[in-house]
Amino acid sequence: MPAKRVIPCLDVKNGRVVKGVQFKHLRDLGHPVDLARRYDAEGADELAFLDIAASLENRGTREAWVREVARELSIPFTVGGGVSSVADARSLLRSGADKVAVNTAAALRPALVSELADAFGRQCVVVAVDVKRDEALGWRVALKGGTEPTERAALDWLWELNDLGAGEILLTSMDRDGTGEGFDLPLIEKASGLPIPLIASGGAGREIHFLEALEYGADAVLAATLFHEGILPIPQLKAYLAQNDLSVRI
Repeated sequence: MPAKRVIPCLDVKNGRVVKGVQFKHLRDLGHPVDLARRYDAEGADELAFLDIAASLENRGTREAWVREVARELSIPFTVGGGVSSVADARSLLRSGADKVAVNTAAALRPALVSELADAFGRQCVVVAVDVKRDEALGWRVALKGGTEPTERAALDWLWELNDLGAGEILLTSMDRDGTGEGFDLPLIEKASGLPIPLIASGGAGREIHFLEALEYGADAVLAATLFHEGILPIPQLKAYLAQNDLSVRI
């Protein structure tokens, strides 16, 4: 069985790492390269950079920090935000990213997922899906940084993405994001039947939350605040997971 992965997530706005609660009240946490260097040394398995203001940020600026990060890292990293074409993805991959993440653009034009998989291989294609609990749909997909609800049922969309050629799903519970109350375990359990890897995101507050998410079927766990602020060091988390009989890279 593949080792479970621990992935710090770095939300980037205007070239700085930021973090908020339920996608709001953003705080500046530093430069992407500085945090990347730290996480590499601490034993993170991968990093995910999500440019949350891609439409407002100069594209050349983003490519510059991606190149800087690539020079510093010995672990894979994903970059997402504002990727709407094969050309956008190629630019990021040539700058040094190992994978690209798409979200809103894929929902608006699902063929983009297939185009990316055909161009680069599905292993390069991560689709980020932001969802909120919904009485009618179970979980409803939201776009544009979680600000725009859709009529799409999340679980149906996940299976469609698999068929389109997605290599991984980054699934974020907006209800739990930044709360520290734990991952949305019923959501993870429902989504864990996918034949492609599932990265669980949104809500981690304690070691046990990561263990629960992985036991409920996630292939990787992603968090931000706990790692950025040093509340839960990655070596400590990995040791805890290993002590609970999960396969992790120590």
